[in-house]
This record gives sequence, C-alpha cells and structure tokens, in this order.
Amino acid sequence: MKLHAALFFVGVLASATIVSPTAVSLAADSKGQVTILYDAFGKDAAMKKDWGFSALVEVLGKRILFDTGNDPEVFASNVKAKNVDLTNLDFVVLSHRHSDHMAGLSYVLTVNPKVKIFAPKEGFGIYGSSLPSCFYRKDESLPPDMRYYGGTPPEVMKFGTAWQNANFELIDKTTEVAPGITLIAPVSDAVGTKELKELSLAVNTPDGVVLLVGCSHPGIEKIVEATTAINPKIRLIMGGFHLVVAPDDAIAKVVTALKDTFKVENVAPGHCTGEPTFAALQQAFGDRYVYAGVGTTVSLGADVDRRRGENPALEGSDLATYRSFASREDPFGIRAWTLRKRISPL
Repeated sequence: MKLHAALFFVGVLASATIVSPTAVSLAADSKGQVTILYDAFGKDAAMKKDWGFSALVEVLGKRILFDTGNDPEVFASNVKAKNVDLTNLDFVVLSHRHSDHMAGLSYVLTVNPKVKIFAPKEGFGIYGSSLPSCFYRKDESLPPDMRYYGGTPPEVMKFGTAWQNANFELIDKTTEVAPGITLIAPVSDAVGTKELKELSLAVNTPDGVVLLVGCSHPGIEKIVEATTAINPKIRLIMGGFHLVVAPDDAIAKVVTALKDTFKVENVAPGHCTGEPTFAALQQAFGDRYVYAGVGTTVSLGADVDRRRGENPALEGSDLATYRSFASREDPFGIRAWTLRKRISPL
C-alpha cells in the first residue's frame, strides 16, 4: 500500500493557528525559541546548507547549543549569519559521535574554550572515557615487563578525547542537567548502530515537553517513550527522526505511533527524517506540522502571526538541495541491508 493510502485514516487536525513568518508559537507562558543553525534544507538565503544538524535552544533562562553540524566552516558561517553569540552559552549538547553532529565543535571551542559540553558516555568513546583497571584479567606469574603498567595499574584508567582540553561531562543515563531540562540517553539496537548511545534534549514546559532529537538512532518511538516518563504530554518534537531511507510501511508505523499512541501535539522534523516522512508527517499533523529548515526560528512563546502547516514540507530548490545531500546519507549500510532483505530468498 502506498504511504498516502496507509496514512489516510490517520487524519488531520483542522484547527488553524496564526503564526509569524520566522516563528511558530507553541507555549502560551514561555518566551523560549529554537533556531536551526545547520541542515540540508531551508528558505533563508543567508544560510549555507549541508548534511548535518545544529540548533540553538533558548528556553527556561538557558542558552543551549544542541549539536554543531558537519563542517566547521559552514557552521561558523551560519552562526555569524544569524548573529548568534557562542560566547554566551550555558552548555553544549552533542547528541552522538557521528561527524555530521559534532564537527563544528572545533569552531565552538575557538570562541568559547571552557563551555561545558554534555556528551554520551561510551567505552573508549571519542569524547573520552574511563574504566576501572580491574576490568582486565591479570597474571601475576608474568615478569613486570610483560604486564600492563608493570603490574601496578592506576585504579581508574582514563582514555583520551579528540578535544583534549574541552570541558566534557559524560552522560551515562537519563539525567536532569538543569531544572526542567533533561538529557534522555537510550542506546541503539538498530542495524549498523548497535550500542550507540544518543542524547536527546527534553525541556519540560508548563504546556508539555519540547523534545529535540539529533538522529534518533535508538528509534524515535523509543526516545519518545522514555521522555513520557518526565511528562506524558509531548508538546513538540524537533530534529532528525532517522527515516531517510525507510520504506513506506515503516514510516506509516512511526507516524501513527507519534500521533495516535503518544499523542504528540506538534512536529518540526529535519535532518535525517527524509522526504517521504516530511510529507507523511505533514499529511498526518496538518496545521501542527512546523517547517524547520536551516535559519528558521521556532518560537515557544505566545506571539503568533502566521499560519502553520500551509506551506509544502519541501519544494523547489529546497527539495533539490535536500535530495542532493540525502543521496550521500547511508553511513551504516541501511540501503544495502534493505536491498539484501528484498532479494534474499524466503
């Protein structure tokens, strides 16, 4: 069944809201906003497009940089185009270890070298890690010159990071890092990314959770389910849903789960969500689908000036650009794995 047919019964919420050209109001009592600094599609001519993701989150009195994109020069250009002051950040969140989400960190550190950076804790991870030396077996019958550390290892073995002087704080489990602001930390069990830990940013507002996802490698449904433990009301999900090469039936399943099972109120997908998923989400969510291309600022406050949901998910040069970048996106062999499934004998 084609995706549009599979989603026919999902329906569209018909209530229209007036919003502004650059901002979408979602929460009556908040003045927060999220600005997309890095993505492969967008309408802002001043912003460079590239595969990757970054967003500046300004909410609950905090300024948070979520991911840093794929290329330091592109990231720096976009930051300057939006007049974003990176010297005034409360902290940075790196969702996971893939380069299209963390490469711009080198630029961040040139202007704010001491900023706190939350990143996933992984064994021998690129952000640094440590292990108690008791993790390995020892043999005291060997001479010292054949034993690790001459037979007297440190109690804790520390491993390096690609950014030696950076102020990392590694997150091993779901953790509230500021009042109302929680990092969700599930682990992927998907093909190609097994054991990859990914952080998502959940902001618990009076009107429900605003959830930012980087790439959703553990699965967007798994991330949302974990978030409902904070607050079952999900006001908005932004970022990459990792369905860029997913078949129609898988997309339909996720869309239905977000809308009907988790009753997500608004979606603002980007990055690796994928063209067919953009279209499917727009069809399902109607005026609760929020366009979030690079350069867009989504307001979480009460100022509302323009209509939501009336523009195509992607069109014209925006669509062509996204397709160009997305055609390169298969770092985990998903297309090959899908092809093997299709041609393998029953």
